[in-house]
Parts: sequence; C-alpha cells; structure tokens
Amino acid sequence: MTGRRVRPVRLGPRSVAALALVSAVGVVAFGWPLFAPGDSGVTTHAADAPWLFAALLPLLLAVVVATIADTGLDAKAIAMIGVLAAAGAALRPLGAGTAGIEPMFFLMVLSGRVLGPGFGFVLGAVSMFASALLTGGVGPWMPFQMLAMGWVSMGAGLLPGPSRLRGRGELLLLAAYGAVASVAYGTVMNLQGWTLMQGMGSGISYVPGDPVGENLARFVAYCLATSLGWDLPRAVVTVVLTLVLGGTVLKALRRATRRAAFDATAVFEER
Repeated sequence: MTGRRVRPVRLGPRSVAALALVSAVGVVAFGWPLFAPGDSGVTTHAADAPWLFAALLPLLLAVVVATIADTGLDAKAIAMIGVLAAAGAALRPLGAGTAGIEPMFFLMVLSGRVLGPGFGFVLGAVSMFASALLTGGVGPWMPFQMLAMGWVSMGAGLLPGPSRLRGRGELLLLAAYGAVASVAYGTVMNLQGWTLMQGMGSGISYVPGDPVGENLARFVAYCLATSLGWDLPRAVVTVVLTLVLGGTVLKALRRATRRAAFDATAVFEER
C-alpha cells in the first residue's frame, strides 16, 4: 500500500457543473466594468464586492458538496482542506507581499496538484479568506483574491496526471505552471483595482464606456507600468520554492492523502 500512487481527486459531472458556475460568476465579476456604459453610474468594483462575497460562499459550499457527492469522500477531506488553508494563511505574512515575495503560492500549486481541481479551488479561496483575516487584509478586493487564488489551485489540479509525469519532470511542470499562474494572478487582480483609476486622465487609466479594445490597451499599459515588478518576483519565488521544496512537500501531501484514503473505492461484501 505504501507504494500506491495517489491520483488527484477526480471531477464528476456535479463537480464540473459547480466549478463552471462559480468560474462564470467570477469572470463576470472581474470583467463587467469593461462592457458597462459610461453613464451607468456603477462602473467600478467598489460596490460589488459585498454582493460577490455573498454569492461566493454558497458557491464554494456547492463545489465541496458536489465533489463529495461525486467521489464519496467524507469529513477527512474537509479536515485536509482546513489544515492546508491554515498553512497557506500562515505562509502569506512571511513575505507580506513585499516585492511580490509570496511563498503561499507554491503551496497552493502543490496542494491543488494533489487534491485535484475541485478541492483545489476551494482550498485556494478559503486560504485567501483566512489569510485576509489573519493579516487584516479584509476589503473590497478580498472576494476577488479568493476567486483568483481558487483558479490558481484549480489549474494545478487540471495538469496532466501523476501517472504520466513524476519526479523531476513533474516538478519542472509545476514550476512552469507556478510561474505562469503567479503572473496571471496579478494580471487578473489588476482588473479589480484598475477600474478604480477612472477619471485620472492618464494613458493607463480606465475610461468607462470606451470601446473594449481601447480600454484593454490601457489595461496592458497599466499592468506593465504598475504590477510587473511584483508579478515577476512572485513567479521567481514560486519557481525556486517548487524546485527546492516541491519533492518533499508532494510526498508529504500524498502520504496524508493516501492515509485518508481519498482515492479508495468502497467495496461492499455480503455477510
């Protein structure tokens, strides 16, 4: 049993539907200001955060329930998510976001790899929520951070399975994914903050009601001018930690998952 390979928790039809729904809500939440008319009066994310947070909580619960229903997992899965979320929340203040040094990302990538996309998404979102409470980072940006980190962990769970790639090759894959996800996280989060810059008259500010193409061009310039210096160091830190510590952390996560029998199939026998 000790040599048995542990596969990521599979996605069933209900899990796919729940993840598709919460992701669709997230895409709309991030992108709707680009399509809102200039005279709508509500073209920033300052007022929609409470509504998004209120919608996000039941959607996260729906993902958990759907994944449990599809796989037959029990309370041990929820306990695993709780422990990893606490670890992720504890890692975040270590870098305090200074120059993009955020060790939390590598743990979310590795955990999503082991737990699969369903539980990975929930883990990323819950970890960001717990870290916001721990660091006092509660604000209109928090539900957007929860969504973005959920996507980071979910994507790691969607990578090619461990049966196809193990050892150094798997670490290189996770490191490459971690680098891309680190930059993508910062880019997606910029959509939340960028819309608050309307009316500044600069070449990188958001202009409500302008054509989508023109606003996207300003958005790219905004990312290059403001956040790339944070996103690239975050990517480098994630790559280094994954290559240095990834093997050990993956073994520990898979050992814990194996003992929790996440991928065990129930067999009923007549007596």
